Amino acid sequence: MHRALWSIDLSLLFDGYSTSAPVTGYNALMNCSTIAKSILRTKGWKVVGNYPVQHKKLVLVAAPHTSNWDFPLGVLVRAAIQQDIKFVGKDTLFKPPLGWLLSAMGGVGVDRTKSSNFVDAVVAEFLRREKFAILFAAEGSRRKVEKFKTGFYYIASKAGAPILPTVLNYASKEFTFLEPFFPTENAEKDIAEIEDLFAGIRGLRPELGFRCE
Repeated sequence: MHRALWSIDLSLLFDGYSTSAPVTGYNALMNCSTIAKSILRTKGWKVVGNYPVQHKKLVLVAAPHTSNWDFPLGVLVRAAIQQDIKFVGKDTLFKPPLGWLLSAMGGVGVDRTKSSNFVDAVVAEFLRREKFAILFAAEGSRRKVEKFKTGFYYIASKAGAPILPTVLNYASKEFTFLEPFFPTENAEKDIAEIEDLFAGIRGLRPELGFRCE
């Protein structure tokens, strides 16, 4: 059983991190910034880099995703920095009795029927909103993979949104926002460059990390 997330020493929190114009009125989590920061500090995590609030629309791609603990870590960071970052799920999951809970946690239900593929369904969410940020696990699975899922890239490209590479480094206990990446007309080269940013980063389960020996 992996408990590393909850058994590490105190360290500085939010070294080199900055943001502005915090979101208000999102949900209970967004009003718990102080509590979230305290929990992260107690568990030894720090947030590094800049969350680019100047961009009203963002596609966050996070890796490595090797454990169920990645989700609560992301929820804590989201609350701590007070930004409205969504995650996506099948629309059928957002029906009673638990649909309200997923929505309150920042989930967005997407129709994935035969007449509406996943990429276009998420792009539609971007187009109908003035401000929208959503996070995807780059691997699309907790299993070890050799290549990232590419849906996030094509969503960003079609929606005209920059990609924000987001690193979960369990070795250094740093949750890092890298510089925004703007898709070009060369998808193959772009995706390879994004993958290189995460190569060798240790997740909670290092053996499942992306390009980890």
